[in-house]
This record gives sequence, C-alpha cells and structure tokens, in this order.
Amino acid sequence: MDNSNYIDKNRTSWNAKTEVHIHSAFYNNDNFLRGRNTLNNIELNLLGDITGKSILHLQCHFGQDTISLARLGANVTGVDFSDKAISHAINFADQTNVKAEFICCNVYDLPNYISKKFDVVFTSYGTIGWLPDLNKWARLISEYLEPGGIFVFAEFHPVVWMFDDNFTKIVYNYFIDEAIEETLSGTYADKNAPINYETVSWNHSISEVLNSLIKNGLEINSFDEFDYSPYNCFNEMEEFEENKFRIKHFGNKIPLVYSLLATKKKQ
Repeated sequence: MDNSNYIDKNRTSWNAKTEVHIHSAFYNNDNFLRGRNTLNNIELNLLGDITGKSILHLQCHFGQDTISLARLGANVTGVDFSDKAISHAINFADQTNVKAEFICCNVYDLPNYISKKFDVVFTSYGTIGWLPDLNKWARLISEYLEPGGIFVFAEFHPVVWMFDDNFTKIVYNYFIDEAIEETLSGTYADKNAPINYETVSWNHSISEVLNSLIKNGLEINSFDEFDYSPYNCFNEMEEFEENKFRIKHFGNKIPLVYSLLATKKKQ
C-alpha cells in the first residue's frame, strides 16, 4: 500500500479539524485566552520548574499548550504541519501577548528550519500515531536536546488504539503493522461536526517507543501508565473524578495514557 502522500492527507484532515476545534467547547478558547493553563498534572509533574528553559514543542496543534508553557516562564518554539493551526497559534500568541515562536513544517523536516538545541523537548496526546518511523522521531529529539536536556512525553496508551470506536472489540494490531487508512467524519472535539476527511496513521507499541529513545542516546528516567484520560475524547467515556475520564464499561481495567521522562546522555 503506497502511503507516500500520507502527509498531504493528514495535513488536509488537520486543517479541517482545526477550524472545528477553534470554536469547540472541548478546547474552550475563551477561557484559554483569559489565562487558563491547558497543561495537565501528568505532564506538569514531569516538566517541573521551566522558568527560563528553552522548550521545543513538537506537533503543537494551534498552540494552547505551547502558550501555556510560555506562561510558565519558558522560551518555547511550537511546531506543527497544519498551516491553519500555526496561523491560529501565531494569532493567539499575539492576542495573549505571550512570546512564543511557531514553525509550520512536518516533524521529519524540522532540520531544514531549526539548528539550535533546547533544554526540553515536549510532545503530548495523539501525536506519534501520525508518524510512521519512530526511530527517526527519536533521533530528532536526541539531536535537538542539549546534553543533559530532558524529553517529556505524554500519550494515549497503545491499548486504546486496538479497539473499535465504541470499545466493543479488538480490531487493530497492538504492534506496528500496515498503515491504517480511514475515511472519517466529525472529530474528537465535536463528534457531530459536518466534516469528512481521509487519514493515515500507525500504531506504536510501548516497546517501540522506549527502544527508539534508548537507541538514540536517551536514558529513561521514569515511565508511568494511567487508568484514565484527562480528556473526554473517546466514545463511551464517563467522568469519575474532575477532569479524569474512563471507558464506562471498562472502568479501571485498561490503561488509557502513559507518560515518560528521558534525559539526553552527556558525552
């Protein structure tokens, strides 16, 4: 199956979703523009004090988390391949009077745009499934980190992506396999949104994630799994504590999110 145009398909889909997300209750832009920090405790606990730190935020969508990082005192560069998302991110930075840099490019093409190194590389929630090659991803992370710099990552657990949309049966392979090509409607932020689009994605196991980072000079300092999602973004979810959601009929029986902290080894 030829997926050479996967970037074009996915960019088109994310451009369409961005225009829905901007106005959605899910992203609650009004509160964000008034100062709400959109980062969750999962990633905040790993980031620690980022005052004065330089941060590269990969796959930043329209910049809510990027600007939230800057509000905490970091010098942040956000990257995303959706031109519509980056346009909104730049606009939001202007509206909030927050200094943050944004670059529109595919992650794998980043060396054509940035040569400097960072104290922190950060990415979170629904990012790596759009990337076919995690070794290349991990190599970029390592190359962009200063020696002793940290990589902070929070992501939906690969077990989640094995199921059908309503979590009634296993449909997809846990391990990376053929690309998953789909024609979809709506979006996690507005399931009834009147948009249709094509996507190409990949499932990545925990071992693939960890080994790609280890092989590229990163030392894993912590790895945690969580039996909840901080977002109400899947079907059949219920809120059991404030801002903590589970699949109703699974309860706490499956992991929904994992996080890790890794350090770039000093030479």
